[in-house]
Amino acid sequence: MRMTSSTILKRRSPERDKATPQHRRAAKAAAAVAAGALALSLTACGGDDKDSSGSPGNTEEAAAGNVTLPKLDGTSLEIAAVWTGAEQANFKKVLAEFEKRTGAKVTFVPAQDPIINFIGSKVAGGQPPDIVMLPQPGAIKQAVDRGWAKPIGTEAQKELGENYSQGWQDIGKVGGKQYGVYYKAANKSLIWYNNQVFENAGASEPETWPDLLKTAQTVYDSGVTPFSVGGAEGWTLTDWFENVYLSQAGPEKYDQLAKHEIKWTDPSVKDALTTLAQVWGKPDYIAKGALQTDFPASVTQVFTGGDQPKAAMVAAGDFAQVNIPTSMKIGTDAKVFPFPAVGDNGPVVSGGDAAVILEDSKGSQALATWLASPDAAEIQAKLGGYLSPNKNVPNSAYPNAVQQRIAKALIDAGDDFRFDMSDQAPQAFGGTPGKGEWKILQDFLKNPKDVAGAQQKLEAEAAAAYGG
Repeated sequence: MRMTSSTILKRRSPERDKATPQHRRAAKAAAAVAAGALALSLTACGGDDKDSSGSPGNTEEAAAGNVTLPKLDGTSLEIAAVWTGAEQANFKKVLAEFEKRTGAKVTFVPAQDPIINFIGSKVAGGQPPDIVMLPQPGAIKQAVDRGWAKPIGTEAQKELGENYSQGWQDIGKVGGKQYGVYYKAANKSLIWYNNQVFENAGASEPETWPDLLKTAQTVYDSGVTPFSVGGAEGWTLTDWFENVYLSQAGPEKYDQLAKHEIKWTDPSVKDALTTLAQVWGKPDYIAKGALQTDFPASVTQVFTGGDQPKAAMVAAGDFAQVNIPTSMKIGTDAKVFPFPAVGDNGPVVSGGDAAVILEDSKGSQALATWLASPDAAEIQAKLGGYLSPNKNVPNSAYPNAVQQRIAKALIDAGDDFRFDMSDQAPQAFGGTPGKGEWKILQDFLKNPKDVAGAQQKLEAEAAAAYGG
């Protein structure tokens, strides 16, 4: 996810999680999320533990909570992810509990985007981390194709089977084998807003795109800029596009474009970019300096400044909560509504981060098993700013009613969702700062009048990345 965020569950998905599941019931999912969501993401130094069979080590098992883990005293593991700030700090608490239960030592390795390049350099240097959190299904496939990724073992697969819908299992597969454990998800079809600004303006939560434009004008007339956009990070712009495109063009076209079975010069892309320009093409509707504003700042500037924040709304996944000041109460001061319907149904775009094993061992398999368990997810759920696709995480674990509704909607949707499109693409097109879709949409934010030019550039870059 990139909120890193995945996680848009490009966040940044969060990431962006891009396999190619054939989910064909997005209309039903849209209804589920719209109604339920708010109306609503090693160099193993332990020597012995590094063989591919995973047999060495203490066979005594430590059972605690819902998952059984082996004793791993003396084992050292590394896990890499792009997470920073509160997201990284919260994940480290999950790792600390694994250490407590197993006796292993786990080191978090900060990674950079594009993460495939980061991992490639580690592999080339002979020091890959034991596990990497990949925010894109496309990145998982690349890791498998390059011979880096190792299949998930029996115990982790057992946890997946008990705790995950088939759709969330499938997006972690390549060639029918399980390589990814989706630890973190994201609902990327949300717009957060400053409730005081809405009350002062007499604005209401919109349900359709025309309603959103009316709400934006009402907020603008009250003296506050309607939207904050974190345009310094291209994935935030792909989230905007994907929500508009999925709702307007429909799930079948979305799947086709995600796999490059139709070209970016298709009329459906023109329609989506033209719709986006209704917001992006109005400078007064977007807080100044959008292309220099990173994602965390795009959130905080909506919820700071008292009655006169820099903007009233920000399109952001559920993970935005970690960037909302603690002085603003979620559900009272900081509220959220589903991304409005552009077409017949509101969009349901998800993202996420998957644990992928690079160094196969007893320790790395145990850590993957831990991350597939409700025990691990529940720890981070209680800390906020996190959403799990694990259906056995108690809804009560989430710290507020807003997060509980978002989480419930994700689980209730089952397999009825669409994964973040840019995360499904080759990383050269959909996940590299300053290049591909990220850069082209940044240019389009700067000049939303050039729809045809943006389409041609997108198609040229996509064709090169997809190989045809």
